[in-house]
Amino acid sequence: MIIVMQHGASKEQVDHVFERITSIGLRYQAIYGEERVVIGVIGEEDLIRTLPIDAMPGVERSFPILHEFRLADREWHKEPSEVTVDGVVFGGTKVVVIAGPCAVENEAMLVETAERVQAAGASMLRGGAFKPRTSPYTFQGHGESALAYLAEARSATGLPVVTEVMDTADIELVASYADVLQVGARNMSNYSLLKKVGKLGMPVLLKRGMASTVRELLMSAEYILSNGNMKVILCERGIRTFEDGTRNTLDMSAVPAIKSMSHLPVIVDPSHATGRSAYIASMSKAAIAAGADGLMIEVHPNPEEAISDGAQSLTLDQFDQLMRELGPIAAAVGREI
Repeated sequence: MIIVMQHGASKEQVDHVFERITSIGLRYQAIYGEERVVIGVIGEEDLIRTLPIDAMPGVERSFPILHEFRLADREWHKEPSEVTVDGVVFGGTKVVVIAGPCAVENEAMLVETAERVQAAGASMLRGGAFKPRTSPYTFQGHGESALAYLAEARSATGLPVVTEVMDTADIELVASYADVLQVGARNMSNYSLLKKVGKLGMPVLLKRGMASTVRELLMSAEYILSNGNMKVILCERGIRTFEDGTRNTLDMSAVPAIKSMSHLPVIVDPSHATGRSAYIASMSKAAIAAGADGLMIEVHPNPEEAISDGAQSLTLDQFDQLMRELGPIAAAVGREI
């Protein structure tokens, strides 16, 4: 349910509504606008219906949220949300570009990549320390040493770092190095993990599961939001279909669909979606045209020798060229790179 306070409602009246909500075992999230306070009530519908909302001083009106994803719903939060990470704004005018290797291989390679993507205009560095792989016999990442390399690259360039957390046991470790915690496609429905990153309060990049609907993605985001963390960035990274011409099927229509249903910022990962470096440029441009708030692109100094996912990685020179080409596309839709 959404409760809209009257214009000029006092702090005491707002606090009273908070107290009534929590007194019966419900939770709330509040948005403080220029003129009004809007309160989202979280919990069981039967309990929500017992709230004497109309009798509470300072309340203007209330109405139910139609979707199950209450806090992610655009009905509750009409304006697009912004998530800020060390000065980098997701959901603003600028299209945020996150770039870096699929897996952190060594410090020298990572720092070189970070310096080059920063010079080309990237705003954030990506790199996998723990790698969820289909086969248990393939490279699984260097773990904490890779996290330390990411921290070194951040020190060298100033680029904030996003890296994946796979296990609830590793959350605090990864959080001590990263600026954004990535929850990957394979963990989109790992509700224990979602709850814990929600309670931690750090920005979270949540990827769509490989066989998940947009609604299911938003319900997973709701687990994070309902645990107190409103700093959620959604990522479309392709879904599994019968098509085998690409690694996954990049659902570009998910971008406007998410934006019509939710206030959360959404980015696109054309690397994992297509699995082919030759398609990354065109899909990056299409993502910006579709309204994406950012891109996550895999870049490697020598993709041919990459330990992981070289086929879907751009070279440093290719990334430079792509960044030059993205500017006019962004400008055409009122954005910038």
